[in-house]
Amino acid sequence: MRARHAARDARRAKEFEAFVAGAGGRLTQTATLLTAESHEENPRARRLLTHALAHTYACWDRLHGEDPYDHARRHLAIRFADTAWHQYAPLGRTRRHLAGPLAGLTPQARLILVLRLYEGVGEEQVAALLGLPREHVHTVCDRATATVLHPPRAPSPPVTEAKTAAT
Repeated sequence: MRARHAARDARRAKEFEAFVAGAGGRLTQTATLLTAESHEENPRARRLLTHALAHTYACWDRLHGEDPYDHARRHLAIRFADTAWHQYAPLGRTRRHLAGPLAGLTPQARLILVLRLYEGVGEEQVAALLGLPREHVHTVCDRATATVLHPPRAPSPPVTEAKTAAT
């Protein structure tokens, strides 16, 4: 009995290691885009990914033919959505820890944009995953795409009065 459990656990560990070797890089990139951290320093992204992979490993035997990548990505997105509203500063506050082209987006806009454009998840699936109307997902994605492609201009420097030369 113990030998059978040990063999099953060893097989499970090897399958999971192969999954992580193949999908880990892309999932890391997805988490980094979600958190809008730099690629060099991304502790929040790594923490999100660790939780998603731990959850996937815990459910490994119960996946029953389900795509483990989809399972891990779904858990990553849900965990980000659950924690992002509390961990990340609103637009009005300083966001020194954010970097990259998605830094100017709200957490919800980043999540929708990354799932739709980077991960290729359909509008209906994103809407169902986040519990939002499909039209809202469509609108947020369009606005986020426009913001990324045409970022708002930085404020121009204040105009100072020209000094008049008195003669």
